[in-house]
Amino acid sequence: MDFFSNLLHLVLLCISFSLIFLIYKQKSTRAKFPPGKKGWPVIGETLEFVMAGKRGTPEMFINDRMSKCSQELFKTSLFCENMAVFCGASGNKFLFSNENKYVISWLPPFFLKVLLPESLENFSPEDSIKIRRAVVEFLMPETLQYFIPIMDSMAKKHLETDWSPYKQVKVLPLSMKYTFALACRLFMSITDPNHVTTFADPFALIVDGLTSVPINIPGTIFNRAIKAGKVIHQELLEVIQQRKKDLLSENNATVARDFITHTLLALDENGRSVMNDLLISSNIVGLLLAGHDTTSSAITFVLKYLADFPHVYNEVLKEQMEIARSKGPNALLNWDDIKKMKYSWNVAREAMRLIPPSSGTFREAITDFTYAGFTIPKGWKAYWTPHSTHKNPKYFPNPEKFDPSRFESNGPAPYTFVPFGGGPRICPGREYARLEILVFMHNVVTRFKWEKAISDEKITCKLSPIPVDGFPIYLKPHNHKD
Repeated sequence: MDFFSNLLHLVLLCISFSLIFLIYKQKSTRAKFPPGKKGWPVIGETLEFVMAGKRGTPEMFINDRMSKCSQELFKTSLFCENMAVFCGASGNKFLFSNENKYVISWLPPFFLKVLLPESLENFSPEDSIKIRRAVVEFLMPETLQYFIPIMDSMAKKHLETDWSPYKQVKVLPLSMKYTFALACRLFMSITDPNHVTTFADPFALIVDGLTSVPINIPGTIFNRAIKAGKVIHQELLEVIQQRKKDLLSENNATVARDFITHTLLALDENGRSVMNDLLISSNIVGLLLAGHDTTSSAITFVLKYLADFPHVYNEVLKEQMEIARSKGPNALLNWDDIKKMKYSWNVAREAMRLIPPSSGTFREAITDFTYAGFTIPKGWKAYWTPHSTHKNPKYFPNPEKFDPSRFESNGPAPYTFVPFGGGPRICPGREYARLEILVFMHNVVTRFKWEKAISDEKITCKLSPIPVDGFPIYLKPHNHKD
């Protein structure tokens, strides 16, 4: 009797488990995942994604899948992660508007291994919020307007030293040199060229490492990038420690009011510092990375389009010369001058529409949610990119045409022009980048005209798009009597 009783219990238990499995299976099959394919095991479609960038056509990876799968959303697998790629203005709006509700910021782990100190590789969302808040507060327009004369004087010195003595220059490496030196000056008050070099050289290794195969063994590009990251953080910690000593000195009124000082003086409601030294260091690395890559890329391609379209160059020159003639001979640019550079900024925006300085950023789903009728499970990664809208004829008629007038009046529809992202996670350095680009445009067009040395130079993408030969140009200095 006991045998049959036990057998009955076993049968009932099996039936119960079967029902649970069927219910779970029915529930899981009800979930409708985005269309698309994940590619190869483990690596997914990472190789295709990277190669599209190296060929200078990162938009092809996006456009091909939008045409085959969906104009709104498709799935893929990148960097060993299930990835939902949000497309179009609606997709951009959804991701930008649901930060911390459905998604949070995410970077591939190998990025963090290079960029962050080891003790911060698993830093908390609270740390991320602190970092972003500090940058936003420091880069407010009210603060940035005081940087304009510094930007102007450094641009003048840079062009006088590194451009004027030569008949031919390469724009990309020189723009990188200028933007990085400016970032060191404004964020850390470092002006000594040798000290700037101690940061610039390892930073070049970091950029190479972030776009390499992430194999951490001695001799690899990735391994050198990790070592370079450690060097930079050590240098930064020494600068931060010295700044602390300066602030504790009796004559601290003369201490530079840069980003380091700003964060050291920021206190919470209990009177404690809001950030430790490692977080400050990590913050500066992010700022320097933007100064090293994205802004210099934007400046380079603005100059490319000015060379391609002489009538556009002439209009920019006219606007900038009116500003120059309204000032005294040694007067530096100010906030009011920047506000007059409307056409120049339209030109810069059109350049960034056609060749965005960033290909997009990642998010991580913190809960299951649905979009466009598809389920995005918790733990999946999400990706948005300007390439789904910037050359989309739905938003920009005749999208391959360079036309600054697109930005006149009300400009493009919301969430279609997104070189800096949008929503709560919009790039906090967007206004800094605008000032940097416009100040450089003012100085270079009022001093030179130029021609391309290579008529059809190819473009490739690392962290940002770059001309493969550095965009060499022939300089034609203006006659200052004109």
